[in-house]
Amino acid sequence: MLTFQPGIQPDHCIQAFVEAGAIRLAQPPAEGQIQPASLDLRLGEKAYRVRASFLPGPDRTVRRRLDELALHEIDLTRGAVLETGCVYIAELMEGLKLPAGLRAAANPKSSTGRLDVFTRVITDRAREFDLVEDGYEGPLFIEISPRTFPVLVRSGSRLSQIRFRAGESRLDDRALGELHQSETLVTAAEPSFQGGVAVSVDLSGFGGLIGYRGKHHTALIDVDRVGAYRASEFWEPIPSDGSRALILDPGQFYILASKEAVHVPPDYAAEMTPFDALVGEFRVHYAGFFDPGFGHSGAGGQGARAVLEVRSRDVPFIIEDGQIVGRLVYEAMASRPAALYGAGLKSNYQGQALKLSKHFHD
Repeated sequence: MLTFQPGIQPDHCIQAFVEAGAIRLAQPPAEGQIQPASLDLRLGEKAYRVRASFLPGPDRTVRRRLDELALHEIDLTRGAVLETGCVYIAELMEGLKLPAGLRAAANPKSSTGRLDVFTRVITDRAREFDLVEDGYEGPLFIEISPRTFPVLVRSGSRLSQIRFRAGESRLDDRALGELHQSETLVTAAEPSFQGGVAVSVDLSGFGGLIGYRGKHHTALIDVDRVGAYRASEFWEPIPSDGSRALILDPGQFYILASKEAVHVPPDYAAEMTPFDALVGEFRVHYAGFFDPGFGHSGAGGQGARAVLEVRSRDVPFIIEDGQIVGRLVYEAMASRPAALYGAGLKSNYQGQALKLSKHFHD
């Protein structure tokens, strides 16, 4: 019988779920697919261009909705270009047969978010995106919508990741304060704890830059190629002008960085809240998962900046240096992972400051 402890399930438990059939794989697991506190999800053989995003609702499967809404079928085995402004639904190689008491949540991978590719995982009979109910049995699908750059994907490409949790693992504000006293979760003189640890934006400059703005009408990006693209062909550097402020234009995508260095201790995982209407009309993070060991192992325990994937909503909005733009929610791990982020893993963003996705070189 499959057993698990309360908390976010670590890598060795995820491996046990695979072996027990709670996670069903259409193909054997890929190297590095199991992360310290999550499982990368791989695109399957087919995708579908659809008229609009959708949720199947409590009485319908995703395939039934695809029969109604799909415009055409796309073969991913040979690679396919996904255009900006379009919505696609793709099969995933992973399916689930979760035991009672185990649920899951998905999120775009860091590199996906930094390309401004919006993804959400969908289950049969789902009423919400990215959430998998306790005891769910069935396939997984992913909605993909490139916003700034067209992308080339194929079967096996990993755009999203999934975490498994049991019981209540989220730390309340009191527990966050106590953990911060012993572990220094963020490098802030007076950290704010209110439904999570406050994170602010740094517009003072990194080597003369405060961030990057995505260009439009660029060449496509192969999501599986690392360091293959010249940053200047896709990104406009935003120089520091001394004002320590930035006007966010609607329809533009920005890469900025947090003022605080973030630290996730080995026995915890964290997630950035993607949007908080209390701090402004913009979204600050598509890819919100922070693994155990982020800013810890390999970074001397001093933390690493959180890269902010920023998109304004309907109106221009001014953000200023030090303004709170989101909050980090911390959760206890069920047990310590066998491997930590940045410790012996091919972790692309350990010790980062202002950093584009792994696809770009200077």
